[in-house]
Amino acid sequence: MYEDLKQRIANSDKIVFFGGAGVSTESNIPDFRSEAGLYKAVEAYGYSPEELLSHSFFMQKPQIFFDYYKTNLIYRDAEPNKAHLALAKLENDGKLLSVITQNIDGLHQKAGSKRVHELHGSVNRNYCMSCNAFYDLDYILKEENCKAENKAVPVCAKCGGTVKPDVVLYEEMLDDNVMAQAISDIREADCLIIGGTSLAVYPAAGLINYFRGNHIVLINKTATQNDSGAEIVIRAPIGAVLGQVCGVQ
Repeated sequence: MYEDLKQRIANSDKIVFFGGAGVSTESNIPDFRSEAGLYKAVEAYGYSPEELLSHSFFMQKPQIFFDYYKTNLIYRDAEPNKAHLALAKLENDGKLLSVITQNIDGLHQKAGSKRVHELHGSVNRNYCMSCNAFYDLDYILKEENCKAENKAVPVCAKCGGTVKPDVVLYEEMLDDNVMAQAISDIREADCLIIGGTSLAVYPAAGLINYFRGNHIVLINKTATQNDSGAEIVIRAPIGAVLGQVCGVQ
């Protein structure tokens, strides 16, 4: 299977990679949607991750939201793994058209990827809900930039409004421009590599229906509902697979 994948990559010039949480778990970023993530959230907060990360919860209980968000979704010490590095190498070699990711950790860019479509946003971008002023990750993590009575909720230095992470919460729509760019690249691709995702989260998972190329490769540790439609299916950690195939140490 690995040799087959290496051959597909060698014969393709417009590869698009579509990835999910499994791409970052090898960088020690846990999947909050996993059974362990669900148990951890309910035990500590009394709510499921889907509730905690919903728009309505953010608006109604921002203190709990930010406490959960900062504790469970931000990993400042995380480094790109072999999957991130391999994809950056493929882009640099002129083989990879773009990365489409459901992750919000920014590790693809940290690895060197330049064309990354972040379907669910990024922890590295934060905006004031009142005046739209931009703030980086460091700003929202410092207590002195949060409400005096609530050291979890960051406030704007310019107008005092609440600063919201530029991440797509449950109940919110995906960004139209990001979706349009992702769809355009998938339509143009001659090879689609899907990795580290169960393809169960919509509307993101529906993007693969726009693929018109010849080769679909699916790399995931567990089975997905789309396995039958893939030319190559590899059940293994994606970092180990892409690292070996692309010669990343």
